[in-house]
Amino acid sequence: MKGTYAIVTLGCKTNQFESTAMAEQLEQAGFERVDYSTGAELVIVNTCTVTAATDSQSRNLIRRARRLNPSCRVVVTGCYAQVDPAALENLPGVDLVLGNEEKGELLRLLSANGPKVRVGDIRQARGVTFDLNSFGSRSRAFVQIQNGCNAFCSYCIIPHARGPSRSALPDQILEQVAKFCAAGFPEIVLTGIHVGGYGNDLQPPSTLTALVRRLLEATQVRRLRIGSIEPLELSPELIELVARSERLCPHFHIPLQAGDDDILKAMNRHYSVDYFRSLIQGIKARLPDAAIGLDVITGFPGETEQAFANTTALITELPVSHLHVFPFSRRPGTPAATMPQQIPGDVARQRAAQLRTLGESKQLHYAQRFVGRQLDVVVEGKKRNGWRNGLTVHYLPVRFAAPAKLDRRSVTVEIIESREEGLIGRLID
Repeated sequence: MKGTYAIVTLGCKTNQFESTAMAEQLEQAGFERVDYSTGAELVIVNTCTVTAATDSQSRNLIRRARRLNPSCRVVVTGCYAQVDPAALENLPGVDLVLGNEEKGELLRLLSANGPKVRVGDIRQARGVTFDLNSFGSRSRAFVQIQNGCNAFCSYCIIPHARGPSRSALPDQILEQVAKFCAAGFPEIVLTGIHVGGYGNDLQPPSTLTALVRRLLEATQVRRLRIGSIEPLELSPELIELVARSERLCPHFHIPLQAGDDDILKAMNRHYSVDYFRSLIQGIKARLPDAAIGLDVITGFPGETEQAFANTTALITELPVSHLHVFPFSRRPGTPAATMPQQIPGDVARQRAAQLRTLGESKQLHYAQRFVGRQLDVVVEGKKRNGWRNGLTVHYLPVRFAAPAKLDRRSVTVEIIESREEGLIGRLID
């Protein structure tokens, strides 16, 4: 036994996938995983840097790891480590700083002599190499099909943290999905930084739609969910594929970011409000029950009261099911950080709170339509006080009374009530 370790993960599903890959490396080498709060001998903080708040969270987690176990070894990796390693190198208690590409060499770098900071030039990154044999105790397994981004939206630091867009080979993805199917996972989620750009860099070029079609044909995947897709990359062919397949989740996560044409242009987003409206209306016309979640940023530089009112009006009008709302955060190194007409932070936060309230109302209204229906639910988490939690194909949380033996299962649940915290159901099988 090499000792105990804990991994704490901030940010996106790509980070969650990579944390699972690092955990697998450690356990194969003889480490034992423990809860972060118990004070492990080795603590890995897999950071996010989308906002200043996530940077602050990362620093707090590092300090707390030392308080829990003063003799622990702290390794910091992820996007914050990639874009600002010096800030972490000088933080008391940090033993090793690894870039995103260096995650794959965690074991070697843990035992190697050398500098504290091991962060390579992410712009030179090629390919997607992570491969997993399991996905821990989770019920839903993530498969990383793509990494990096070429979009360079004016507010976003992620292209600098993740490098150029690069796709995993189709055969590599099929093998990973088949492995998870054989392990009994009831749902598989395709993840990446820019999922809709999948295949553009392959030779010959391919598409996300072609990959999904092949996965449905060549594997026994029972339920397949697609991660966030940019509006211009959500093709009619992919929407039609979702409509025709009972195994594809009718759930679309689409970054809107703003509902005002001037703000979209300043953000370097290459679509209009009219285009976005038509896209959502088209999805709903073909898939009336589809779940549609939007990402929105409030307080972007130059967002006037009228511009924010335009965003609010658009979201109010659209038949969407949930919102992910973020106040604008200035990221050094991005064009938006130095734009004129910066919006005060309290105004951005107030606008975000307004949209979150609107989003909660939208989700409650959307969830109500499923009362009385029987839905396929993937069981998640542990049994608590006789209740289990699960997730529907429409990305709605469900609570229902059930036995403990339902781990990593897909069950049928009749929905009997819709509450603010989610659906309440009755187990059928």
